[in-house]
Amino acid sequence: MSKQLPLSQRPYRPGVGILLFNAQGLVFTARRIDTKEVAWQFPQGGIDEGEDPATAATREMLEEIGTNKAEMIGESAGWISYDLPADLADKVWKGRFRGQKQKWFAFKFLGSDADINIDTEHPEFCQWQWMPLAEAAERIVAFKRPLYQQVAAEFAPLAAALTA
Repeated sequence: MSKQLPLSQRPYRPGVGILLFNAQGLVFTARRIDTKEVAWQFPQGGIDEGEDPATAATREMLEEIGTNKAEMIGESAGWISYDLPADLADKVWKGRFRGQKQKWFAFKFLGSDADINIDTEHPEFCQWQWMPLAEAAERIVAFKRPLYQQVAAEFAPLAAALTA
């Protein structure tokens, strides 16, 4: 068995994050199924080898919430990263990564609530709801909160424009 690198020397896992807005400017959030903590988050996931980040975002949306009936309306200016807490870092992703660096995408939802199905082939969520962007950023697990606050600040004008 190979020895793991010290946490500070591990790379970030490349990933994407998705802000899915409805017509009222509310954002899709879902509660994780794999934790006892009440942890809400936006859909997100890894980028496959050779995959474009925008393509990964559309794929992840379909895999996690059962639909990708959406139009891309924004992309983060850069990559945003977070570090896993030390107690999780050796467990998540087989201990290969220190956290994730993510490219974030905003989408306008074009479907209806009936199109959303979190009971997917590999479910990650046990419930979902639409909520104000600022509220969602405060309901995430603590170690991801600074990233979510940064994403919320960057995309707040898009949410406001949807209801203008």
